[in-house]
Amino acid sequence: MGDVSQPEITQFMRDKANRSRIAIESYYANSVRQCVERENRAKKLEEEITAKGLSEKEKEESRQDQHAKETDFLRLKRTRLTVTDFESLKVIGRGAFGEVRLVQKHDTGHIYAMKILRKAEMLEKEQTAHVRAERDILSEADCEWVVKMYYSFQDLINLYLVMEFLPGGDMMTLLIKKDTLSEEATQFYIAEAALAIQFIHNLDFIHRDIKPDNLLLDARGHIKLSDFGLCTGLKKVHRTEHYRNWPSQLPPDFVSKPFESKRKAETWKKYRRAFAYSTVGTPDYIAPEVFQPNGYTKSCDWWSLGVIMYEMLIGYPPFCSETPQETYRKVVNWQQTLIFPPEQPISVDAKAVI
Repeated sequence: MGDVSQPEITQFMRDKANRSRIAIESYYANSVRQCVERENRAKKLEEEITAKGLSEKEKEESRQDQHAKETDFLRLKRTRLTVTDFESLKVIGRGAFGEVRLVQKHDTGHIYAMKILRKAEMLEKEQTAHVRAERDILSEADCEWVVKMYYSFQDLINLYLVMEFLPGGDMMTLLIKKDTLSEEATQFYIAEAALAIQFIHNLDFIHRDIKPDNLLLDARGHIKLSDFGLCTGLKKVHRTEHYRNWPSQLPPDFVSKPFESKRKAETWKKYRRAFAYSTVGTPDYIAPEVFQPNGYTKSCDWWSLGVIMYEMLIGYPPFCSETPQETYRKVVNWQQTLIFPPEQPISVDAKAVI
């Protein structure tokens, strides 16, 4: 018998297997954690009632009271929420598949950000796997670097992800407002984003859509990662044939006649929000290997962070052009096209990091 060739394992299958593994591990880890927490609460109660010198009858009443609270808590965890459990306060963001609203939960008064995603549009754009990816990582990653997700549910029309509200907005809005950041501020944000990226890599996730829109700021100005596959992320950008059929051979005047940086900055600023809301998006932050058929690794997230650092210091990303196709050609030919404009001087160290 001849050799039986091994079936090729695609990146999609690897991602799916990873998500399944993390979901199973997380389910059992959560069950064990909740059990330990319950035991700790019971132990603490015993210590308190002993210290108070209560009678046996009073002790038993306290135990029953605690047991009732634990039962209510478990029942509440199983309760199916609907959109009617929240009051919508205002729209705070829009994306390719829906919007983000500031909401208040009726029974507790707690404030959240609710991402509302239209199912029909996402099915049409083949985004359902990305929804699951985002829900999975947000529910598993209990960490200061990732936006916390508290609830997820659906109705006939929409999917709802209820997440913590971050009042600092996103890095895209900050850059539109400020034009450029100082090297000191850039160092702070890039260092925090690097720690956040390292954290998700340690969970065996690749974000694949690191860009300023997905770096959110909390009330104290610290970075948190969001959009693990959704809303304004992983759109047609990653069906890269949209750009790939453009010739990668650069025209002869492509590098010698770049459009000058003042106009580049103005053009970029003018269209920046439109890119965030479109289903096509911009290839500005995508690593060249993502466009190649042989796949990509975690390094694609570090590439994107370098692009963001350039934008923070220079005022626009390094490969920005007047069309997405031209940007794509610049990205894949980055050895020729990565240029630091002399009229925007930055330190030798900053260039080295980029």
